[in-house]
Amino acid sequence: MNNKTILTLLLAFGSVSAFAQNAKPEDTEVWEPVPKVVTPGKTTAEAPSDAIVLFDGKNLNEWASADDNSKPAKWDVAGGALTVKKSEGGIVTKRKFTNYQLHVEWRVPANITGTGQGRGNSGIFLASIGKGDAGYELQVLDSYNNKTYVNGQAGSIYKQFPPLVNPTRKPGEWQTYDVIWTAPTFNEDGSVKTKAYVTAFLNGVLVQNHTELLGPTQYIGKPSYQKHGAAPIYLQAHGDPSEPLSFRNIWVREL
Repeated sequence: MNNKTILTLLLAFGSVSAFAQNAKPEDTEVWEPVPKVVTPGKTTAEAPSDAIVLFDGKNLNEWASADDNSKPAKWDVAGGALTVKKSEGGIVTKRKFTNYQLHVEWRVPANITGTGQGRGNSGIFLASIGKGDAGYELQVLDSYNNKTYVNGQAGSIYKQFPPLVNPTRKPGEWQTYDVIWTAPTFNEDGSVKTKAYVTAFLNGVLVQNHTELLGPTQYIGKPSYQKHGAAPIYLQAHGDPSEPLSFRNIWVREL
């Protein structure tokens, strides 16, 4: 190292030292914009003040038939819960969403029967982009001592990514999903600009950690993206022979 280099380093070190000596705590304080005040619920199940309540145990005013969006949802509402009515098909939100935080609780009956995928099967499609089961599915299934393929158990992004762990409770107990959904974006020509991401907690335990999706759910074959915009949330009526499952305390915060 020559004298010129040494002098340069000394001058630089001196400048940094002088800046550090003259720095104040206020230099790194940010005061604006001030975050909006949001009043949290009294419990984690209760919707915060800025949430859209999709189901509060009273009615299905926020939902429509998935088969015909002009018709009302006809699942059964009783005891603060809504229960799948397989003969009526799935239901979708009347509102469409892009990015959001979702809270939803679900329960399979204590007397559940069947095995594998035929045991309390349903799904929460975080964005429903067409007729039937077209969209991005977070699996709902009794996965308590119920063997099946791991990318089809509760907490999985169906047929894509298994959950990090299996924190499901026994049949008859309420299960809770808390989800962060980041919708995909597309270029004008339909090509993918940014992919979809899911972070999900099941019963307070992380099961999907900012997972990059491969595209919408495919029962058969590989997933691939297709251009779409804001989309409703869809609750599936799978039609398996098990006793029907129920949902409650559904709310969403747009992000």
